[in-house]
Amino acid sequence: MSIILRLDRVMADRKISLNELSERVGVSNVNLSKLKTGKVSAIRFSTLNAICKALHCQPGDILEFSDDE
Repeated sequence: MSIILRLDRVMADRKISLNELSERVGVSNVNLSKLKTGKVSAIRFSTLNAICKALHCQPGDILEFSDDE
């Protein structure tokens, strides 16, 4: 089982750039880029909260569970 990050899809739907989201959330471009590409193993709830607030979405819009079986 794994968790898939869909931040790129939500950002595209909202037509928001990485730079703009970085400014709104207060997280560096590098860290958001890692989230966007799914190259992280953890995310702080405070960061997830800020992203959801900036994108007007729910955590389930960004995180998706995939059963590998």
